[in-house]
Parts: sequence; structure tokens; C-alpha cells
Amino acid sequence: MYAVTAAALPIVGLLSLGAALILLRRPMHLLFRLLARSSLWLAVLSLLAPAGRFLGVALGANPVNALILGLLGIPGLGLLLMIQWMLR
Repeated sequence: MYAVTAAALPIVGLLSLGAALILLRRPMHLLFRLLARSSLWLAVLSLLAPAGRFLGVALGANPVNALILGLLGIPGLGLLLMIQWMLR
């Protein structure tokens, strides 16, 4: 068996961290992209909430709606509007 010295631990830790960052680069990119899109849709929902009441469309500006819109985009907006219409 090999004994790991105290001087080798930081090197092993840095190599492990580097390998983890390389392996998780694509999933992290997708997660940050989803967060950015959801944040943008949350801002759009917040801006359109007052005007939507006059049009009879009142989608709440909440994280669930923003996440659905971040994942699906414009078709997600149609989905949310259809769900709202069905539940009335």
C-alpha cells in the first residue's frame, strides 16, 4: 500500500476539483442558461402582470411559472394560458 503524505493531499484535491469541473462543465452551463432564461421570464411576467388584468389574463409572477417559461419558452406561455383557461 502507498501512504499518502500531507503534502500530496492538496495536489490530489486540486486534481479532483479540476476533473469535476471538466466533467460538470456542460451540465453547469445548461443550469446557468436555465437560470438566466427563467430570470428573464420572471421579469417579463412581473412587467406584464398589471396589463394582463385588463386583458383577462392574470398569470402570476412566481418561480414555478418562470421555470416553466424558462424551459419551454413561448409554447410554455401557451401552456400556462391554457391551464389557466381550463381551471376557470
